[in-house]
Amino acid sequence: MKFSRLQRYLLSILSGLLMTISFPHTGSLFPLVFLAWTPLLLVEHNIYRQNYRSGKVLIHAYITFLIYNIGSTYWIYYAIGGEVGAIAAYFLNGFIMATVFLLFHWTKKYVGQKEGYIGLLFFWISLEYVHYHWELSWPWINIGNTFAIAPEIVQWYAYTGVLGGSLWILLVNLLIFKILNNVVFGKESLKVQTPLIYVTAGLIIIPSIISFWSYSTYTETQNQVEVVVTQPNVDPYNEKFSSDVKKQVDKFISKADELITENTAVVLAPETAVSTPFNEATYKNNPVMNYLQKKVNSWGNTALFTGASTYKIFDHKNSRASKPINNSNDFYESYNTSALITKRKPTEFVHKSELVLGVEKIPFSNWFPWLEKLSIQNGGTSGTLGVEDEPKVLKTNGFTFAPIICYESVYGGMIAAQCRKGAEAIFIITNDGWWENTAGHKQHASIARLRAIETERYVVRSANTGISSVINQRGDIVKATEYWVHDGFRENIQLNAEPTFYVKYGDVMGRSFSFISLLILVLTAVRYLKRFGTSI
Repeated sequence: MKFSRLQRYLLSILSGLLMTISFPHTGSLFPLVFLAWTPLLLVEHNIYRQNYRSGKVLIHAYITFLIYNIGSTYWIYYAIGGEVGAIAAYFLNGFIMATVFLLFHWTKKYVGQKEGYIGLLFFWISLEYVHYHWELSWPWINIGNTFAIAPEIVQWYAYTGVLGGSLWILLVNLLIFKILNNVVFGKESLKVQTPLIYVTAGLIIIPSIISFWSYSTYTETQNQVEVVVTQPNVDPYNEKFSSDVKKQVDKFISKADELITENTAVVLAPETAVSTPFNEATYKNNPVMNYLQKKVNSWGNTALFTGASTYKIFDHKNSRASKPINNSNDFYESYNTSALITKRKPTEFVHKSELVLGVEKIPFSNWFPWLEKLSIQNGGTSGTLGVEDEPKVLKTNGFTFAPIICYESVYGGMIAAQCRKGAEAIFIITNDGWWENTAGHKQHASIARLRAIETERYVVRSANTGISSVINQRGDIVKATEYWVHDGFRENIQLNAEPTFYVKYGDVMGRSFSFISLLILVLTAVRYLKRFGTSI
C-alpha cells in the first residue's frame, strides 16, 4: 500500500495530536500515548518502502513534534516576553526531535530494518537523557512524563526513572506498528497477528499490574515531621517586583503565624518570596531578612525555608554569570536562591542550578557573550544566573531535605543525587503564576509526583500562586491548594533515608543508551560511506 501525500501529512498530524492529548493537562488521556507514535512510524515506513528521499522523513517528523511541542507547552507563550522565546522553543525542540527520528530512518536505510528500530529506542532515550544535561536542556516533555497523573502504573520508576516510561511507550508503539504494518503493507490477516497482539497486551498489562501491586502494598517509612506550607498569592506581573517586599512577605508570614504549632519543624514560602536582590555576604544588614530572622526567633524551633533573589561580589570573573561592576574591577553574580533561616545558626543559601532557558540562562553565552543581550525580561533579574557546583542539601531540626527551586523539580537525576547525599524529603519552592491559569502550573505540580516515586520521598511544594501540595512516597497527592488564592496548610510528612535503585545509581539507562547510540551512529556512518564509495 502506498500512502498519498495527503495521507502522510494527516498521519503525521495525528501523531502530534495523540502525543498532545495524552500528555498531562493538555488532554490527560495517557493510554493514547501507546498509540501516538504509530501513525508517524507508518509514514516513515511508507517513505522507506517507496525509497523516497530521507528529507521527507524529517518534514513529517517535524510536523508531528512541532504539534507536540506547541500543544503540550502552549502555555509558555503566556509569560511576559515569552512570545519570541516560546516560538523559538517550539520550533527548535521540534526540529531536534525530528532530527533524532531521522537518525533512526538512516540507520534503518543503511544498516537494516531491525537495526533501525533498535536504533530508534537508543536514539530517543539518549535524546531525553541529553536533555537533562546540555545547553538546550528542556526535559519537560520527555514522553515518560506522560504518566505523571497516573502514579499507580509507574511505581517501577523507583528503578528506571522517567526514561523507563519513555522506553515502555516506544516499545508498545513499535509492536502496534508491527501489527499494522503486517496488515497494511504485508497484506496479512489480523488473525495471524494474534501472537504479536498477546505480546503487546502483555507489555502494557504486566508492568501495570506489577506497579499496582507495588502501589497497593507499599508501606511508608514512619518518621513523622510537621510542616507548614504557605501560598502568599502575590501577582508576579503587577505586584511581585514593583511593590513593598515587606508587605509581600507578610502575606506568607500571616499564614504561618496562624498554622504553626510547637511541633512544626519547617515553614515553606515560595520562590523569590524576598524579591528585592541583596548581597549574601551582608544579608544581616537587609531589613527584610532581619525581619524574617526575628520572626523565626519568635517561632521557637521552627525554621523557615524560602526563596530570595541574591547576588555575590567577586574580585575576579567567577563564572559565565559574572558581570562587571561599572567603574570597578569587581564582578557581581546574581542568583535565584533558596534560604534556610533558623534560630541557632547563620542563614544558609543554595542557588538554583537548573535554569530556565531564555530567562535565567542564555544557551552558549559562554562562547558567545553577546547572546546575553537576548535574555527575556520576565520580572526580577534576567540574563544568565550563577549556579551551584554540585547538588546540595540542607539540614534542620534533625533531618535533611533537598532544596528545589521551580524548574529543578523536572530533573530526577539531580534530585536523586541530593537523596544520595542524605535528603529524606524534597522541598520545592516555585512561582508558577507566569503562565496564567493554563496547563503549565498543573503539569509542574503533577511532574513532582514522579520525583516522589523515583526516590520514595515525600514532596512538599510551596507555590506562590499555587498549586501548593504535599505528595507522599508513592506519588499520591495528600493535600493541595487551589490555584490563585491566598492560602496555607499544616501537614505531617514521613521522612525516608532508604535509597531506591534509582537514587543509588541514577539514570543508568540514559548513560548506557547514550553510549550504545554512539556505536550505532558510527555503524550507520560507516555503512553509508561504504555505499557511497561503492556507488562512485
